[in-house]
Amino acid sequence: MGLIAVEGMHFHGHHGVYEEEQITGKDYVIDVYIEYSFGRAAQEDNLFKTINYETIFLICQAEMKKPVQLLETLSERIIDGLKAQFNQIQDVNVRVRKQNPFPSAEVDSAYIENGANFTSKCGRCGKGMVCYNDENCWCVGKQIHEKTQELLKTQYRGCLCNNCLTQYEG
Repeated sequence: MGLIAVEGMHFHGHHGVYEEEQITGKDYVIDVYIEYSFGRAAQEDNLFKTINYETIFLICQAEMKKPVQLLETLSERIIDGLKAQFNQIQDVNVRVRKQNPFPSAEVDSAYIENGANFTSKCGRCGKGMVCYNDENCWCVGKQIHEKTQELLKTQYRGCLCNNCLTQYEG
């Protein structure tokens, strides 16, 4: 397993609960840490097999353009954007720091940190896998009959790995 970190991404955004923040905006610094297995990408020396840190920046940049009141909401949206783009994230941590957070007090910054772990084990064979357990998961779109899906959920109580799930496609 490896780590990709993009630290110190600077943005200006209009987030916050105060009207002044929403009008004039504040400066923000975002750090993103992603754990995943990058052995194949390194072995093949292929950018398309890895998590591109420029894309991480672009996802953060896009989310910074959508005003929200809470830094917590912003960090969740960044994580959702990362999940939508990359299907191999095992663990992610996002730190969003607001510079000079209070209109009338001298405080350097305030920040929140938010993370998620997407590693789990196949309910059928026990093999380790990545599962987002939402519409961004790799298994969405598999051609499995609805009744079979219901049976699998009841029998295995969780996601199945690609090898096991492929046996039920058709």
